[in-house]
Amino acid sequence: MTRDDDARAILDGVGGPANIAGLTHCSTRLRFTLADDAKADLDALKALPGVITAVRSGSQTQVVIGNDVVSVYNAVEKQRKGVPAAGGSGVGGTGAAGGSAGGGADARRGFSWKRFGSAVMDFIVSVFTPIVPAIAGAGIFKSLLVGAGALGWLPTDSTSYQLLSVIPDAVFAFLPILVAYTAAKKLNVNRPLALGVVAFLLFANFSTLVNQDGGAALFGLQVQAVNYNSQVFPSILAVLALWPLERFFTKISPGPIRVFFVPFMCYLIVAPLLMLVLGPLGFWLGSLLTGAMIGLYNTLGWVAVAILAALLPLIISVGMHKAFIPPTLATMAATGKDSFYLVASLGHNLGEAGAMFAVALRTRSIRLRATAIPAGISALFGITEPAIYGVTLQNRKVLLSVMAGAFAGGAYLGLTVVSAFALVGPGLASFTMFVDALNPMNIVNAAIGAVIALAVSFVITLVVWKDSTSPTVRAERELALAEGESDTVSAEPTPATTPAAAAAAGTSTVLAPLSGSVIPLAEVADPVFSGGILGDGVAIVPTAGGVRAPFAGTVTSLLDSKHAIGVTSDDGVEVLIHVGIDTVKLDGAPFTAHVAQGDRVEAVQLLVEADLDAIREAGYDTTTPVIVTNSDRFAVEALAAGEIVASAPLARTTTKELAHGAA
Repeated sequence: MTRDDDARAILDGVGGPANIAGLTHCSTRLRFTLADDAKADLDALKALPGVITAVRSGSQTQVVIGNDVVSVYNAVEKQRKGVPAAGGSGVGGTGAAGGSAGGGADARRGFSWKRFGSAVMDFIVSVFTPIVPAIAGAGIFKSLLVGAGALGWLPTDSTSYQLLSVIPDAVFAFLPILVAYTAAKKLNVNRPLALGVVAFLLFANFSTLVNQDGGAALFGLQVQAVNYNSQVFPSILAVLALWPLERFFTKISPGPIRVFFVPFMCYLIVAPLLMLVLGPLGFWLGSLLTGAMIGLYNTLGWVAVAILAALLPLIISVGMHKAFIPPTLATMAATGKDSFYLVASLGHNLGEAGAMFAVALRTRSIRLRATAIPAGISALFGITEPAIYGVTLQNRKVLLSVMAGAFAGGAYLGLTVVSAFALVGPGLASFTMFVDALNPMNIVNAAIGAVIALAVSFVITLVVWKDSTSPTVRAERELALAEGESDTVSAEPTPATTPAAAAAAGTSTVLAPLSGSVIPLAEVADPVFSGGILGDGVAIVPTAGGVRAPFAGTVTSLLDSKHAIGVTSDDGVEVLIHVGIDTVKLDGAPFTAHVAQGDRVEAVQLLVEADLDAIREAGYDTTTPVIVTNSDRFAVEALAAGEIVASAPLARTTTKELAHGAA
């Protein structure tokens, strides 16, 4: 088949050109936004030559191609040119549906609750995730300060204590400004304009006017006296109102006056609307969510905490835990504490840790142990995704053990009415979030509940775990036997995997392209990478953004987005370094390339610099898969785990024919 034939087959597989509302590509896959997802035939796409796999992720249908993605993308775009889109509008070569008065496919996509839910979750994540570090840091600062006061180390009536208290208190007081910024960034609204519109809510003169005797009225309409400190929903509603207005006035205003006319009209319309309607409405919405959270807790008590803790592995696996952030923020703003979601999270986090350590102790699989130990440590510190995706969801008995431990720990935490005072993932590093100056037993009970969750899940996993019932271990054995290798599920490496045997087989070394923490590829929160679809390898959670050559060779792939780079060694090993997950959407903004496609590079030469802070602020995961994309030719063996520095040995590759011959 020619490349044009491939493109036509892919277009047929996604429901035809008229079904395409948008098309982009990253370093390995075509990303389709379709008018009707049901028209895409994933099985047919997977069966096409040149297509590695096809997956549906959120609102996108992704066709994984590999290194040839650019040429396939160009061929698909060539086929799309001149083909009418849904509604009769033409589709150009930019990947977006063309627009007549009736709109293209994108504008005419039918409503579905799934698509609506996906859009809402994406908005929530984009608005709240970037501000969590600021809130979490301020919360821990405050809890440490309260602890120092309770222990008498720093008297609460001292000037030093009061001055230090101002630092975290200001973060929460000006939370509406932080939310206005992230919401404006998500919706591509002018950020200073959004901040300016929202700022009056926190202005002392405004508070004085509306709180005076008799209140205040705007053109005869009473302005409600509301304390907007720490509120998030008024800012969100204000930015949602700005979103269409700014575009409308930008479109209709003449160029010479646009710079002042657009913001003037936005102030004129949105600010009074915020003062009279949107502000009180947002405050009511926050109060409603707070009441719902507190009401559920008051109705079910400790049972609610225990049930939520037990269900969190499933809730987190589909990303729905992000929906708890707004009501938890609202609850903490109203009451200064949370006794539900964060407390349940403590039980779940420690339950995951206990199960991981038991799996590591019981399994004879070297690879599974290498996954479980760092995942358990990560869960101890409040990050459970590596455990959930790497082990828990793949093994039913582990999932049930985690749920049992989380339920037991959550029940104790609920019965003793433990409360959290900082919005941060509960774990060892953040345990001061449970310091309560009025109740010294709060942190003691939190510790007891955490130990219960860890111990129960550890013991149950220890009892029920069997390598023979683990899908992960069975697949590992089957793969080893299919490739003619000895069983890798053993306490010691077999002779075929010793360094001496590997050297005899003829190997080459892949150096770490970044400094950071090495994790198994299975822990990457992207099914294409974690499933090994693009090839074998490992991933690095980077601590520095300098991406260096893993060996001497040639740059064979470097997209305009600069988030991923492919290098081929002189021995023919093809390595893809993909900085972050879904970072193609950043359009290259946080990346600086120091080489070009086709350049000859030496080992450890600087290839790309990534601004990790900017990537995180944009709400993206910085985890960087390092993959041997031609794993059909080369066996890959990880050489490192845990912390690593750039240029240290990361993996060993062996030509499969030589490896099998040596075996």
